Amino acid sequence: MQQGSLAELLYIRRKAEWEVMKKNKTMIVCFILPCVIALVGMFLYPVVRTVIMSFFSVGSVTADVSEWTFNGFGNYLRIFNSATWRISMWNMIRIWFVGGILTLALALLFAVILTGEIRFKKFFRAAIYMPNVISAVALATMWIQYIYNQDYGMLNQMLRMVGLDGVKWLGTDMKFWAMLFAFVFGAVGYYMLIFISGIERIPQDIYEAATIDGANKIQQFGKITMPLLKGITKTNITFWSINTATFFMWSKMFSPVDTEASTIAPVVYLYDLVFGGKGVTERDAGAGAAVGVVLALIIIAVYFAVNKLIKDDDLEF
Repeated sequence: MQQGSLAELLYIRRKAEWEVMKKNKTMIVCFILPCVIALVGMFLYPVVRTVIMSFFSVGSVTADVSEWTFNGFGNYLRIFNSATWRISMWNMIRIWFVGGILTLALALLFAVILTGEIRFKKFFRAAIYMPNVISAVALATMWIQYIYNQDYGMLNQMLRMVGLDGVKWLGTDMKFWAMLFAFVFGAVGYYMLIFISGIERIPQDIYEAATIDGANKIQQFGKITMPLLKGITKTNITFWSINTATFFMWSKMFSPVDTEASTIAPVVYLYDLVFGGKGVTERDAGAGAAVGVVLALIIIAVYFAVNKLIKDDDLEF
């Protein structure tokens, strides 16, 4: 009898809530509509237009649809057969793999250290994250002018102090690695904070129990920290993949006059296709859109591959 009364009360309450929602339907729509309009206008429409544009020959981004010429998969064949595209993809793969290992390894190392019992850890966190606060243009200029400069750069000054000759860090052979190291320096702090947020969610009781059982810090890291950071690691790999695919500013800063093979990235190749650049005889926004679609598919593929390889174990803590 009591159970029936409780069920009736729940039914009456739900019905009353539904009636209130129906009365406030207009208000709900008014709140949701601006978000929906913004989503469609600023995200969905550009995405759909870009995908459609990738199958057409389009002279300019602002060209009217009536001026588009259907090209089928011609734009995709054009970019895949381009030597510049292949060089840019090879550069992106190196940035993603080599830079990813350096960035995420350093970020995880700093995160583990700065969640421990050390003095001034707030200062060190702020100092490591500082490059993310500085404008990327200013940061790249600092590296180019004050660290890599052949005449008065810090690195060459240090080499001369020990009797060695200066190195041409911004020469053709070294420029890619110089650019990558500078990019990693600026990116470590961002991923470190994400790792810190994951480590701080792990209860200290687990580490205390492991210490009592005789596990040292390295064993605790391998058996506790890393397994419980699988979700955070997947997030960081996904974010790093997106940052690698949109690698534009650093490439342009290290090759400001003209696009160079040592620093070109797919997004720079896209820019040259759309607005003109080295090695581009005819501008085509449709081919640029094809580059954008390919990069988006690569990011999606990486996302699904990471989720397949790194599985969450439904751990509760």
